[in-house]
Amino acid sequence: MDNERIRAICLALPHVTETVNWGHHLVYWVGDRAIGGKMFAMTDLEGTGTGVLWFHCGAERFHELLELEGIIPAPYLAKVYWVTVERWDTLRAQEIEEELRRAHALVYEKLPKRTKTVLTMPEKEQAKLIRERKKVLAARAKSAGGKGKAR
Repeated sequence: MDNERIRAICLALPHVTETVNWGHHLVYWVGDRAIGGKMFAMTDLEGTGTGVLWFHCGAERFHELLELEGIIPAPYLAKVYWVTVERWDTLRAQEIEEELRRAHALVYEKLPKRTKTVLTMPEKEQAKLIRERKKVLAARAKSAGGKGKAR
C-alpha cells in the first residue's frame, strides 16, 4: 500500500475531493469544503510526519483499532475518533480499503442536509455553486485580512 493506492481508493468513492493542506498532507473530503464537506482521511506526501495514513473511524471502532500495534490516536483529531496508521504494513490492503470506505460512510452520514442536497445536484450545477461559494469565501478572507490594521 502507498499514497497512490490510497488516492485511487478514496477518489473512487462518491463525492470525494482532495486538497493539499498543512504543506504536505493530501486530505480527502466528502464534498468540497466550500459547501460544507468534511474530511475523512489524509496521507503524508513527504513521509516526514507521524504515520502514513490518518482516518476517521467512529467511536465504536476507535478503541478496537488502538489495540493493534502500529495504530495510535491521531494527533489533534483523536477527540473526534481519528487514528494514525504508523506504517503501511500495519493493516492488509483489504483492511485499509474497508476502513477508508467506513470512514467515508461515517462522515457522509453526518453531513448537514444542505450539503447532501448540493451533492445530489447535477455535476454542472454543483460545480457552479462551488465556484460561487469559493468566491464568497475568498472575498470574506480578503476583507477580514484588512480589519484591525493601523492606517
